[in-house]
Amino acid sequence: MPLQFIGIDPNTGDHESPTIWVDQEKQELVLQGWKPGSALEAECAAFELPGHAKGIPENEAVIRIPARMVPMIREACDAVERANGVQ
Repeated sequence: MPLQFIGIDPNTGDHESPTIWVDQEKQELVLQGWKPGSALEAECAAFELPGHAKGIPENEAVIRIPARMVPMIREACDAVERANGVQ
C-alpha cells in the first residue's frame, strides 16, 4: 500500500519541506524533517534511559519537526488508529 500523505509544513519554502505520511500497512508514521545539527544530535545521543542505550543506532535518525505541525501529527496518529480499529 502506498504512503498516505498527511501534510507539509505550512511555512515551507522552496528548499525546506518537513512532511508527514502514514504507512497504513506497517502502522507507522513517516516523518521528514530538518537535520538537528551535531550539537543537538550529540545531546540526544547522550541520554541513557531504561530500554534506550546511549547513542543513535545506524538505522535511526534524529530529526526536527516544527511545533506548528502538531495538528498534522495528530491527524497522522488518528489515521493509523482508524485503520487499526482503535477509537
